[in-house]
Amino acid sequence: MTVLSLRSGRLAVDLAPAAGGSITRFVLDAVGTAFDLLRPADAAAMACYPLVPFSNRIANGRLVVDGEEFVLEPNWPGQRHPMHGDGWARPWQVARRDVRSAELVYEHDGREGWPFRYHARQAFHLGEEGLAVGMTIENLEDRPVPAGLGLHPFFPRDGDTELACRVEGVWRADADVLPIDRVAVPPEWSFADSRPLDDVVLDNCFDGWDGRAAIRWPRRGLGLALEATEPFRHLVIYVPKGRLHFCVEPVSHANGAVAQALLPAGATLAGEIAFRPFML
Repeated sequence: MTVLSLRSGRLAVDLAPAAGGSITRFVLDAVGTAFDLLRPADAAAMACYPLVPFSNRIANGRLVVDGEEFVLEPNWPGQRHPMHGDGWARPWQVARRDVRSAELVYEHDGREGWPFRYHARQAFHLGEEGLAVGMTIENLEDRPVPAGLGLHPFFPRDGDTELACRVEGVWRADADVLPIDRVAVPPEWSFADSRPLDDVVLDNCFDGWDGRAAIRWPRRGLGLALEATEPFRHLVIYVPKGRLHFCVEPVSHANGAVAQALLPAGATLAGEIAFRPFML
């Protein structure tokens, strides 16, 4: 697997274009000690991968667009519902790179997986303050079709790890993690004030996100600010029971709702997500 390495001051990012255009590692060197800001990739999963052209699951693969039904095949091990789009599973091409930045592109022909043609781009820029990831998807069809964007980062989880973010609502989910209904955020799922994740189990989509979140690792004396521009106003929070990682995923649409997120013919959906470490 070919890895592109970006470096800026105390920060380092490794990218794997052929492995879904993913991030394999994001590290801060603080006074001679290397801290992983994302869970390092292993044989099972990357540290962070793109969600293109949709986030989360499509129930039974059934997608209805302007009265026409499309049925997508399962694309994820152990899942009967198609999940997370095409980008994570396809090789991306390196359009440009230097010591601090890289641009990866993927063009989908609509013949396998997602039934519509699109062009996707990820632009990574590593500065001394952090990592910025610009994402775009361009509709190559001659009619409006569904299109979404997102990132799926895996963060290391210690016993004292905290999360803070402000949202307005949340979708309750069924046993297949498909949305049931939207409700006000219950107290046990609220992160309006920074709180530990030790007793939290979640796999839900939140909306009304203000585009800012903060992760804190108190014992490490380290934090990470997560900021996103429009259109990323939904947030999927995944905190699995008994695991040493969790996910805070900025996405452009609610789970299962990409069919309502139509992008006009020839139009582009774009936004940026930034990761900025800070010391506590």
